[in-house]
Amino acid sequence: MATWNLDNAHSEIEFKVKHMMISTVKGQFQDFQVTVDSADTTLSDQTRILAEIKVESIDTKNKDRDAHLKNEDFFNTTVFPNITFQATAIENKGDGEYQITGDLTIKDVTRSVAFDVEFGGLAKDPWGNQKAGYTVTGKINRNDFGLTYNAVLETGGVMLSDEVKFQADLQFVIA
Repeated sequence: MATWNLDNAHSEIEFKVKHMMISTVKGQFQDFQVTVDSADTTLSDQTRILAEIKVESIDTKNKDRDAHLKNEDFFNTTVFPNITFQATAIENKGDGEYQITGDLTIKDVTRSVAFDVEFGGLAKDPWGNQKAGYTVTGKINRNDFGLTYNAVLETGGVMLSDEVKFQADLQFVIA
């Protein structure tokens, strides 16, 4: 069994949400861990994947907005400090494309979700370490996870879209 250690310096998780129905606000999580255990250097239905995101590390480049996202209107980080994902199935679609299905928990809500995964390749770094790169993309409906805060605009729209898109660019050192 090969253990893959996340290379945090070369990994990131970003998200984006439509704001006022006219623009997109982006953010990222600065503190997260992804653990992968696999029989070899490929993903298979035997691969175990667990991700944990520290919600307190949210960064949208606006301290007031970040504080609002951390309070009871959204994530309530004092009660629910982590977002977790545990893979339950991995489908190899060919040509380095996968679909990973798993249990995503935000706040106290767990739902099965599926994410698209693109294998970026394998390479040895200058120190002889075997590296693997992946890009994970997906979207969720934030209301499904109890993130229901919103405001109606005078134009009839809403402040925030229900859909949250995300992309994780992950690099691993394979032990």
